[in-house]
Amino acid sequence: MAAMGRIGWTLSVVFIAIAVAGGMVFLSYSNDIDRARSAVANGARIASTIAGTIEYAERGDGIPLLSIHGAGGGWDQGLTNVADLVGNGFRVIAPSRFGYLGTPIPADASPAAQADAHVALLAKLQIDKAVVVGVSAGARSAIELALRHPDRVSALILIVPGTYAPESPVMIEGSRGSAFAFWLVNTGADFAWWATEKIAPSVLIRFLGVPPEVAERASAKDRSRVIAIIRSVEPLSRRFPGINIDSAPDLHHLPLEKIAAPTLVVSAEDDLFNTLPAAKFAAESIPRAKLVVYDTGGHLLVGHGEGVKKAVGDFLAQTGTKQPSGSGSGTPVRPNSPAPSSTRS
Repeated sequence: MAAMGRIGWTLSVVFIAIAVAGGMVFLSYSNDIDRARSAVANGARIASTIAGTIEYAERGDGIPLLSIHGAGGGWDQGLTNVADLVGNGFRVIAPSRFGYLGTPIPADASPAAQADAHVALLAKLQIDKAVVVGVSAGARSAIELALRHPDRVSALILIVPGTYAPESPVMIEGSRGSAFAFWLVNTGADFAWWATEKIAPSVLIRFLGVPPEVAERASAKDRSRVIAIIRSVEPLSRRFPGINIDSAPDLHHLPLEKIAAPTLVVSAEDDLFNTLPAAKFAAESIPRAKLVVYDTGGHLLVGHGEGVKKAVGDFLAQTGTKQPSGSGSGTPVRPNSPAPSSTRS
């Protein structure tokens, strides 16, 4: 009887410990997901345009810049993507693309229709022309925008573009961990994404196109940035309708040779989404485009924040969109299409 009592007491302690631990996990998750939901519920605006309802946010003053987020994003990531990229002097407009956060999915959710929606938003905001930055899957509608509405684009910047390549298409990295993460994404599983970030962040780092060893070797600042990007996908349930659209793209050949805007394209050799072939194809096809390729860094260009910022700044200065570094405010910069070039870093 004494032995049975001790077993019962032990089991009770174990059950209590499990319940307490589970309660602490649930409380931590609830706090984190509530913060994430609150963050995306505030800070954005809703515009009624000829293309439908579009959620967007603005930041800064100056030259208009349209920041088009990638898969897993929204207006919040659109702001973050360019926050440290262009500095002051820009009025950043960051829309949520179709299916992300507060922007509904229309009957036609193609990149071409998305490009027309971007122009409708610019028109609503009385913006005639903007620098267009397309990141990852956001590069698809950025390219369509430059083709369909060339008078609206003063310069085009494509960063790790998830666009068409004739011989080696963009794809999700094929490990089991990435397959699991892809399943999480397509089910909109908020808790599972959150738990994976806490328990096995390397799975999500790889899923976001970065070799985990690159993140491990990075500086503390860059590692923090990678984790912040993982967390920025929360709440996943508010983003997965858009991710589903991005995950099944109808990528096809476009007449890139007709793009007139000065263009900068950036990618990395070890991008696990395989955007380098698409970047090279775009840079070779778009007249006078400049290509910058990093040996490492993955899809998030880990470790190259300052390099990308300088490349973008120099490009915009060369095109006459902004003053070059160190130039006086009274020194005019003439618009000038950059000569075709390729840079490896």
